[in-house]
Amino acid sequence: MPAEQPLLAVQEALRKCFPVVQEQQGLWLDTVRDCRPLLHSLSNLAEQMQAAQRLRFKDVPALRAFPDLQERLRRQQLHSADVVQDQLAARLAILLKVRDTVSNHVEQVFQTYEQHAGVVGIDAVLQFSDVSLSVSDMLEQLQDIERHYRTYLKRKYLFSSIQWEDLAGIQALPKAWDQISEDEHQDFVEDTLLNFSFFLKE
Repeated sequence: MPAEQPLLAVQEALRKCFPVVQEQQGLWLDTVRDCRPLLHSLSNLAEQMQAAQRLRFKDVPALRAFPDLQERLRRQQLHSADVVQDQLAARLAILLKVRDTVSNHVEQVFQTYEQHAGVVGIDAVLQFSDVSLSVSDMLEQLQDIERHYRTYLKRKYLFSSIQWEDLAGIQALPKAWDQISEDEHQDFVEDTLLNFSFFLKE
């Protein structure tokens, strides 16, 4: 087998992977954004429930004729919360699928590289040009991208921490969600993919 063929196989695997990452990143960002109004809905519900807890219904003359109003209101609010949480769970499943899709494609690239590593040689892997990164650099940055999506676990933990006994914590959900986005540097994947733009056009 000519020496350049294994290297071409690795480069072809990279070329197939990066467009998938770009597509999945778009889905990730859209889904993260879609979660924000839902989290604000939960926060608002928690605020309403907290206000209802402070209100002494029996001390309001107009409400005395409805002794079970407070409990009925709470049940209605919890039902609304369940609906929103189901919507959030569906979006969290999308984020998990994005993470797994990217991880699977990255794994395929590294399997291709490992299959040909002995033939390709270190010099070819480290070779770069004025417009393109070396295969080694691209593999390293691909690993960085894969690690980026592991922040899914932080979002999953935040979602699983929802307890309606902790209304203050639920009111803080939007801020906590935005903090995760800030910590994970939302532009990281797009900025990294820009490094491969010339390589993908070759």
